[in-house]
Formats: sequence, C-alpha cells, structure tokens
Amino acid sequence: MRKEAVVPRPGHEPVAIVGMSCRFPGADNPEAFWKLLEDRVDAVREVPPDRWKIDEYYDPNPAAPGKMSTRHGAFLDRVDEFDAHFFGITPREAARLDPQQRLLLELSWEALENAGLAPDRLAGSETAVFAGLTTNDYAFLQVPDLEGFNGHAGMGSGHCIAAGRLSYFYDFHGPNAAVDTACSSSLVAVHMACQSLRAGECTTALAGGVNVMAAPHMTVFLSEWGVLAPDGRCKAFADTADGFGRGEGCGFVVLKLLSDAVADGDRILAVIHGTAMNQDGRGTRFSASNAAAQIGVIRKALDDAGLDPAQISFVEAHGTGTPIGDPIEVEALTATVGRPRDGESRCALGSVKANVGHLEAAAGVAGL
Repeated sequence: MRKEAVVPRPGHEPVAIVGMSCRFPGADNPEAFWKLLEDRVDAVREVPPDRWKIDEYYDPNPAAPGKMSTRHGAFLDRVDEFDAHFFGITPREAARLDPQQRLLLELSWEALENAGLAPDRLAGSETAVFAGLTTNDYAFLQVPDLEGFNGHAGMGSGHCIAAGRLSYFYDFHGPNAAVDTACSSSLVAVHMACQSLRAGECTTALAGGVNVMAAPHMTVFLSEWGVLAPDGRCKAFADTADGFGRGEGCGFVVLKLLSDAVADGDRILAVIHGTAMNQDGRGTRFSASNAAAQIGVIRKALDDAGLDPAQISFVEAHGTGTPIGDPIEVEALTATVGRPRDGESRCALGSVKANVGHLEAAAGVAGL
C-alpha cells in the first residue's frame, strides 16, 4: 500500500509489529521462512514414523471408517525436544506437557528476543497474551492411560492453561486468553491484541497460534468429512484444487501501539492499520463460507484502517485449496479490493498454504 495514504483516526491508532518468531515446516525462524517462500519450497512430506504408522491408517476411500485418505502433511522436525529446565518445568511435568504448550513457550521467548525486549524487564508489566490453538492431540494419546492421566496431564492439555502458562512464566499482568475460532484462531488473537492495545488494557502484546499433529484422530475426522486433498497439498486458487493439506507450526508477533513503538525506539517490522472480525451466520450449510460475510469483514477492516480498497496491492489470502471455499473468497475479494482501478494498479493474491500446508490454528499468523 502507499504509505502516505494512511490517515490515522481517533480510536484507530495503528499497531506496530516490533518482533516475530516462527517454527514452520522447513523453517525454524522468520528469515528461513522467507527464504523457503522465495525458493518456492514444497514442505509437504509423508507422515513421519514418529507420529503414527501411516500404513495402518491409510485408505484412499475417504469414507473408510477409522482411516485417513492421505499419506502426507507438512510436519515439524524434533517436536518432542524441549528444554524443560529453562522454563522451570520438572521432567515429570514436561512428559505430560502438550508439545503445543512447549512451542508456545519457546516461540514466545524467541519473539521477545527478536523484539529486543528482555523478558525479566517485562515482569509485572501490563503485557498481554493471546494464543490461538484448536486441537488437543496429545490428550488423545494419554486418555487410554487413565491411571497416568494425572494432574500434570490435565494441566499439560488445557487450552486455557497453554495461554495462562506464558503469563505465569513471564509474570505478565495484562489480559490473557486462549483463542479457539478454528482456522482463524491466530488472526483473531492478533485482532484481540490490537483491540486490547487500543483500549489501553495493555502496553505490549504477544499474539499468535500453534498447531501440532501428534495423533491421527483429527486427520481421520477431516478425511471422513471429505475436505482433505489426497496428496496432502493446498493447491490455492488452482483449477486442480481438491481439498487442503494439513500442516503444523507455531508463530508469534510482538505488538505495541505505533506511537509507543516510535517513542521506545523499537525496530518496526510492519504496521497493522486495521482489523475486523465477524461471523457467517446462517448460510447454505454450517461448513460453507459466506461471501456476503467475507465482503462485510473486508470492508470493516478497510474502514478501521481508513483505507480505500484501491490502495491495497497484495492480499495474503486464506486460500486453502478447496473447490468451494476458494471461489467464495475470490468473489469477496473481487467485490472489495479487486474492483476496477485507474491506471495500471493491480492487486496480487497469494497463500503460504501452498508451501507449508494449512496450519489451522497457526495458519493466520503464518500468513501475517
């Protein structure tokens, strides 16, 4: 977008991204992720043997009970490794700690480090945490062992605990929330963080999301629902789109009001001028997207930012690669930022899901 075109309004102050971190398939940090995208890397691979035995679960028929219709996904390496001592967690507690909680701890630290913010100096501050997460695979793995499903297992699996653990570890006193709005969880977390900063509820905010495929259950469910691509890949906006491929990862951004970031001398990586959120309401069916609702939320975001649609030159889209969802998203974008323009101005469209799969609760922060 053209920098000079943004006009801040009272109550709509821009929010600065002053730090970020990520661990995505094939990329352990933002620089590596950018390189992966530049090199057009396909991070999808066959289900690694340390997750589940794919030969026991695979069946090309999506309706086969208890089976999955794909052998592939985008996975992290060494997701079982964790420096529990660094975070003050005992070995017994760590064994029952969901890998998603482990990643949230590690990536929140890396995000603060990337922002040049010393965690000990933030202790006692009004720093907020908004963490998106949806799946609970690690709990599924522990359920058969009811004798071992102790207090540590309960604490290690709860979504509210996952977010709360960060504020506890860092001694943050700002708002704290675990966010589960399915695939939009991490973007809703960013939206809530921006709202909280603008409302004066916090001075700094950590926002992001995480997804780890530790068990086969969710992939079996999605296969039977008929939404997974047989080859495990998201063919975003392609004629060959036939469902999405699952991926995993974790990412955080560190946010401040732009005026505070400038005053503090922070390195400003990007600026969020507007955010918006809504819901489809009743549509053709529960799982189908609603173009009218998408048009509405895009217009609200533009209004919040004080931007004209013609000023948008790139959209990082949801773009899962489903034959129903992608056309609806394109319809909504065409009706808003894609309308005819003066001169040679154009709006490009992309989706990182084509490289790293659909990270579900972490998908939004990957796109951001």
